Amino acid sequence: MNHQYVKNVVEASLLAAGRPLTVEELMSVFDERDGSIADEIKGALASLTAEYETRGLELLEVASGFRIQIRAAVAQPVSRLWQERPAKYSRALLETLALIAYRQPITRGEIEQIRGVAVNPNIIKTLHERNWIRVVGHRDVPGKPELLGTTREFLDYFSLKKLDDLPTLAQLKELEDLRVQLTLPGAEAQVLTDPEPSLDAAADLEPTDDDEEPSAESSGPRAQGLVASGAQDDST
Repeated sequence: MNHQYVKNVVEASLLAAGRPLTVEELMSVFDERDGSIADEIKGALASLTAEYETRGLELLEVASGFRIQIRAAVAQPVSRLWQERPAKYSRALLETLALIAYRQPITRGEIEQIRGVAVNPNIIKTLHERNWIRVVGHRDVPGKPELLGTTREFLDYFSLKKLDDLPTLAQLKELEDLRVQLTLPGAEAQVLTDPEPSLDAAADLEPTDDDEEPSAESSGPRAQGLVASGAQDDST
């Protein structure tokens, strides 16, 4: 099959889907679905990745497959196409999400021990509604508390292919007012500061009425997909 034709179909499919597509899903749009077309699709993906290097778009592989998205460098001007108030996020929600991401599986009680305050149910509810966290089991202690972990959608949202792609604690950029201990009582203390760029995208969360923590305005839009985040995420 003609390489240019395969590349055009792959590119059009990624643009039209509005979500990540796997190689298998891309194969389904072709009449031929044997191993040779899979190799041609992978070649087309590699070619598109190289072609986008100097453009305002990038082709990225995330947990759910491949997607074409706006580069972070041009996300700010592109976001002006959508007239909306700057989104806000609470520090408490971001801290809770970070603890789940880095310490999973973790219980709500353990999160409260680390942060030193009760976790408002609205935080956990919002993270569940976003499908960023899920129950992965239960701690074998009295009460059988739920163990929380992140989801594939969490990885997709923050442009990660796997959990190992999260920044290490040594790589995290220090935020002026956000420092969360990531170890449970009795363990050596570590400090979490704001990852760059992954968890910073949590600024796109709508305001939540969680606990005592103040909220802060988002510093910019997330560079995810061809549609700005505000057009994709309806306020609740």
